[in-house]
Amino acid sequence: MLERAGVPTVSVCTDAFVVPARAMADVLGHPDFQFVTIPHPIASLSPAELDANVRAVVGDVVRILSQA
Repeated sequence: MLERAGVPTVSVCTDAFVVPARAMADVLGHPDFQFVTIPHPIASLSPAELDANVRAVVGDVVRILSQA
């Protein structure tokens, strides 16, 4: 919805949800929508571990936003 409103957006999901995320993008009319994945699961991670996962993909987030 944000993308349709012209707001550059990056979705982040865990790798367990790649198939549903791709299907949702297709259904919503954005088959080329780029999203970022981090390892699943995240619920049991410490703040430091979660931070490490985020730091590992921040470059991809910036890259996707820069293409908007």
